[in-house]
Amino acid sequence: MSTSGRGSALAQPLRPPSAGRAAALAGLFVLGAVVALAGTLVQGAWFPGGLLLALAGAAGLFLGGAYALRSRAGAVAPVAGWIVTVMLLTAGRPEGDFMFGAGAGSYLFLLGGMAVAVICATLGPGRQPDGSSARLGK
Repeated sequence: MSTSGRGSALAQPLRPPSAGRAAALAGLFVLGAVVALAGTLVQGAWFPGGLLLALAGAAGLFLGGAYALRSRAGAVAPVAGWIVTVMLLTAGRPEGDFMFGAGAGSYLFLLGGMAVAVICATLGPGRQPDGSSARLGK
């Protein structure tokens, strides 16, 4: 039993994020969309170096967002922007135009980007317990 009376972090009520944190998350979402668009263009233009550059840029944004906000939400916001943008770009237009060709590079960008997103969201710093509840048996 915790001596502080607060209980587990999971038992605490959810609070909306502050205005600054919400703005940072929205900015990271937009930045994720920009990185997805740039990665789409670069991976197709300079294969295989462009693919590695696009995935490295996405990984840097995802992990950087997690460390900047000191939470996994900092990684999830740009991941969401990246995935939404990539999915919109994979859809063909009525005119027949599309951003992704049917090649190995495009599939590696899609699947590799999703794998990088999961890895970065997992490696990002999560919520840490406070000192009183961190001790075992107390």
